[in-house]
This record gives sequence, structure tokens and C-alpha cells, in this order.
Amino acid sequence: MRKNHEMDVFHKPVLVAEVMASLQCRTGAVYLDGTVGGGGHASEILRNSAPNGRLIGIDTDADALREAERHLAPFGDRAILLKGNFATMETILAGMNIGKVEGILLDLGVSSHQLDTAGRGFSFALDAPLDMRMDQDQGPSAYDLIHTLSRDELEKIIRNYGEERMAGRIARAVAERRTLSPIRTTADLAGIVAGALPKARGPARIHPATRTFQALRIAVNDELASLRQALADGMERLKDGGRFCVISFHSLEDRIVKNAFHAEEKGCICPSDFPLCACGRKPTMKVLTRKPVVPGETEVHDNPRARSAKLRVAERIGSCRP
Repeated sequence: MRKNHEMDVFHKPVLVAEVMASLQCRTGAVYLDGTVGGGGHASEILRNSAPNGRLIGIDTDADALREAERHLAPFGDRAILLKGNFATMETILAGMNIGKVEGILLDLGVSSHQLDTAGRGFSFALDAPLDMRMDQDQGPSAYDLIHTLSRDELEKIIRNYGEERMAGRIARAVAERRTLSPIRTTADLAGIVAGALPKARGPARIHPATRTFQALRIAVNDELASLRQALADGMERLKDGGRFCVISFHSLEDRIVKNAFHAEEKGCICPSDFPLCACGRKPTMKVLTRKPVVPGETEVHDNPRARSAKLRVAERIGSCRP
């Protein structure tokens, strides 16, 4: 029998009530969860769209899909689960002969399962091989990047994706260490990063390796490019009145979501000094969250990993591009 902890790690979706209020699920509708995880949000979508609403759940993580299949089994064929990246939702929907959907959800956070499973290499709290791949069947791992990229390339990744001011010092320390011996584990890397940074005065708010690990994870999984693609395709795949909900966990993601929604709300891309619009682009989305929705104190207390979550929502208002 599985331990309770093993069953609970997939069952901590964030901002569930807020997502449900935003999606406004209804019977007979089709929804896409591009990061289905263990099925926490998905099960609520299916409950709220009963008796015949359908959900297409996508995830790159095979472990997550197995848990989602178990968790969503009571909904039968109303739940369709597929292995893939949400950046390919256009191809996935086309392959299923589905034109447009009533709602899309992307929960961009790393799952508790991924963080708490040592072998995945996402967390420096558990010593493990440096992997960090969401899809363990695809692409280079964090170990590969650390040992093949130049020092300048590593610095750029750590600075741009981790927003780490000390990226140069960290990249130099990594480059020097790897000439002596391979950097094989999360503990190895975390120690190198911590040793490269000045000692904090008083207790540190976050571990010194946090930003570096975030940067490498984003690079390994090409997360920002995938997000931009998914936002562009997803907004096109929404029916008029359909809702797009995105939960992000750091400023890079949140900024991309905010800017994408606002660009479609504005429509026109003419220079500001043009007296009249010449591009003909019309608004296609209405932003429903001028400020992101964040978890309340109770949710953060019950699930500390929710503390940095931000939900943004936009609604499709018309298929009126020229």
C-alpha cells in the first residue's frame, strides 16, 4: 500500500477555488490542462463541467501522467491524458480534430513530486544526480549543460534565467571546478555556488543556490520559449468567451504572461506617434486580472510552496484578426 505522503504530493494544486471561478466551467465544454500534473486542477474542472464536459490533460512527466490517470479514473473517458509539452497544444488539438476549447489552464510550477523525488535532481535539498528534465526521455540534462557550455554561456543562463547578480562568480567557480573533477550531484553544485558567493550577514532568506538551480531548470526544459509558444497558440485556440488561466511562480514567467495578454488586449502594434492605426489589428483578449491573484494566508500556511504563485486570467473576446 502506498504511503499517504506519496499520494498527497500530487494533490496540492494551488489557487484551486480561484482557478475554478475564473474558468467558469460549464457542462458539455472542452478544457485543456497543459500541465495536468497529478490531476488536482483537472479533477475540479471535470466536476464543475459534469456530466459531459471533457478535459484534455497534457504533461511531459510520465510519473505525473500515471498519477493523473489514477486520480481521474472515476471520470472515465471524459478525461483524455497525453504525454507532451504544452507548447505543442496546436498539434495535439489538430490531431484530435478539436478546433477550439472553452478554457485553458497552465500551472507552471515544479510539482511537489518532482522536488521531493531525489532522482529527479530538481532540488538541492536532496542529494541526487544533476538531471532536472521534466521529460526524462528527452534532451540534455543539467549535468550535460554544466559540462558542455562555455563559462560565458553559463553566466548568461544564470544571469538571465535566475536573475542572479553574482552570475559571473558562480559561472567562474563552476568552470574551474569541472576542470578538476565532474560536478555530478545537486549537493556538489549547491556547494560550489554557495562557496562562490559572499557570506550573508544574518540568516539568508533563500538558499544561495536557489536562483542558479532555477536558471538551469529553465534552460534544460526550454521553459520560457515553450511558454511563449503555448500562450500564442492557446489564445488562438480559445472560443469567444473562453478563459485562459496561467499560474506562474517567478517573475520571468509572470512577465511573459502579463505582456502576452496585454498585447492581445491592445491589438494595435503601430508606433505610438502614428495618428491613426495602420496595422488593422483588433483586440482579441480582455485581461480579467489587472493585478495577479495570489494565495491567501491560509493556503500559504497549509502549503508553503504556494507562497510565490500568481494567477493571471484573460478572456477571448473575438476572432477578428485581419
